[in-house]
Amino acid sequence: MSKAVYIATSEPESGKSIITLGLMRMLLGKTNKVGYFRPIIDYDPDGKKDNHIETVLSHFDLKMDYEECYALTGHEVIQKKTKGQEDEIIDTIIEKYKNIEDRFDFILVEGTDFSGEGIFIELDINVLIAKNLGIPTIIVCNGKDKNVDEIGVNMSLAYDSFTEKEVNVLAVVANKSNINQLEQVIESLKRKIPSDVFVYAIPLIDWLNNPTMKEIVDELDAKVLFGKKYLNHQIGSFVVGAMQLRHFIKYLKENSLVITPGDRADVILSALQANNSTNYPKISGIVLTGGLKPEKAILKLIKGLSQVVPIISVKKGTYEVANEIGDIRSHIYAKNKQRIYTSLSTFEKYINVGDFGKKLITVESKGMTPRMFLYNLFNRAKKNKKHIVLPEGNDERILRATARLIGLNIVDITLLGDKKEIKETVTKLGIPFRFDKVNIINPEDSEYNEEYVNTLLDLRKHKNINLDAAKDMMADVSYFGTMMVYKGHADGMVSGAAHTTQHTIRPALQFIKTKPGVSVVSSVFFMCLEDRVSVFGDCAINPNPTSEQLAEIAISSAQSSNAFGIEPKVAMLSYSSGTSGKGEDVDRVKNATEIVKKSHPELKIEGPIQYDAAVDMKIGKSKLPNSEVAGQASVLIFPDLNTGNNTYKAVQRETGAIAIGPMLQGLNKPVNDLSRGCTVDDVFNTVIITAIQAQGL
Repeated sequence: MSKAVYIATSEPESGKSIITLGLMRMLLGKTNKVGYFRPIIDYDPDGKKDNHIETVLSHFDLKMDYEECYALTGHEVIQKKTKGQEDEIIDTIIEKYKNIEDRFDFILVEGTDFSGEGIFIELDINVLIAKNLGIPTIIVCNGKDKNVDEIGVNMSLAYDSFTEKEVNVLAVVANKSNINQLEQVIESLKRKIPSDVFVYAIPLIDWLNNPTMKEIVDELDAKVLFGKKYLNHQIGSFVVGAMQLRHFIKYLKENSLVITPGDRADVILSALQANNSTNYPKISGIVLTGGLKPEKAILKLIKGLSQVVPIISVKKGTYEVANEIGDIRSHIYAKNKQRIYTSLSTFEKYINVGDFGKKLITVESKGMTPRMFLYNLFNRAKKNKKHIVLPEGNDERILRATARLIGLNIVDITLLGDKKEIKETVTKLGIPFRFDKVNIINPEDSEYNEEYVNTLLDLRKHKNINLDAAKDMMADVSYFGTMMVYKGHADGMVSGAAHTTQHTIRPALQFIKTKPGVSVVSSVFFMCLEDRVSVFGDCAINPNPTSEQLAEIAISSAQSSNAFGIEPKVAMLSYSSGTSGKGEDVDRVKNATEIVKKSHPELKIEGPIQYDAAVDMKIGKSKLPNSEVAGQASVLIFPDLNTGNNTYKAVQRETGAIAIGPMLQGLNKPVNDLSRGCTVDDVFNTVIITAIQAQGL
């Protein structure tokens, strides 16, 4: 069976980057080592690196050198083909491919992307390469501005071109199709393509098809006047500001690009004001035409504004520029994370990754790698989308994580805070934010405020809480967010980026409370090490647990491990292994282990045991030769918070491991706490595990 797949296009601008990114993520989620190879890249006279390779290597952190990821440039191929040296082309490609083949379980091969003179030989070259590499193919066609019959005919001809050369076609994808004709396109293709070939259709996505400000600057050779660091802003649409102000402002939409003569100070300033107003959509940038620039006084005014979008200047006239912007071919590149996230989300929405993945990947992987674990988390969260509230809505990390989560369409998000302040922060930081996809609530202005205050009064009446106190508590974002979860207006909450653990958890303990049979709320971290995922507990909540509490933490952690696809082998950690140590601390761990064995005899558990004996097979077998946990523990329970918290942080910092969590265990509904030193990735991952918890784990 093949260890690779070849992505080929039947024509230019087919948008195969969506397929490349989606497949790479899917592959990394299902097998250990995945390589990437482009037989032929575009020739760049300035020596710039290939954008496709740069994007894939960077985003997926592949351990490959740039030079080993391609064989030839398109210019070299044209020259060799003109000289009749086709054999040399194929020999070079095969040699480069074979150089990396043995290092990977699977290789994703992305076909040519010719333009200009190369267009006429592109399909033939793709067929030739796929045949000589001996790998199956996915064909992607461009459905933009084509009707159903045209797509069917084009794809059928491309399919025949490959199969006539005995190249196995796994799937065909009609990309950029009319969103209202997807079913008809699929049915048409199924009538023309054999039933054992997967058939998919992906609609034209404006968010992917429209350029960024950076691409407009590059294509129009524009001069950047303001907002250089915001050039990754994505264009949603564009509006020409040549009419009177009262008419122009009506046409602004979310992420509009404003195109206007450089001397129209009224349009420029009103567009900037609209961008800062909560009553108008956010704009992505302003293009000043005709080589004109605002007067010095206006430039000074703009420079003093706190929220400046990219403002660029071009020499050409307004309507000529508008036409040229409409013709700009958009690309996916490494720094535009939001477009990458949108591409991944689009792929998973329209491609059945489950069925297709089973046919594509024939290499069976052993164990659970961090990439597989994260991939499974994404998929599980998306299968049953949940609504998560983030109380710290003005925190930069929260906003960046939200933009990413929305781009990937993993969860629904509510941010707590003032919408105007959040908008100002987003604009200032240049975060590509879809306000139309995010719910923003100011607790004091919320329609639920009175209801929540009354509910809190009822829940805390035994504590003699009065109305004023309840109002004050409900003005606190942690209380308001927790009440949203309690009332079912959100499925879970993640907080703690700017608040203490106690501040985050106290409301949950007061009225969400613990599950039946659970006496202690505890936490786990999912530690994504280089070759495995381990569960660490408790590293965030309980300072000095008793034997009974340790046993309960171990049971809850084992259940969490199993729920997230990791076979629980529980190590009850101590400073001694087996019967070698004595003392109160060792006895506490020993007693906890016995409690678990009696109450849950099906669990694989060992304790007391030292950390090295728990995770290193050689040491484990030497110290506890008859143990089924020693050397292969997946759940590590620390004897106290001091040991657990320091150990997880030491492992994280010294090994580069990803620590996902803490995930709280034992509450009726999921509320999770972030560290105040958390990163954007920490927020992102914690929201995902909270969403999965909300599915009923």
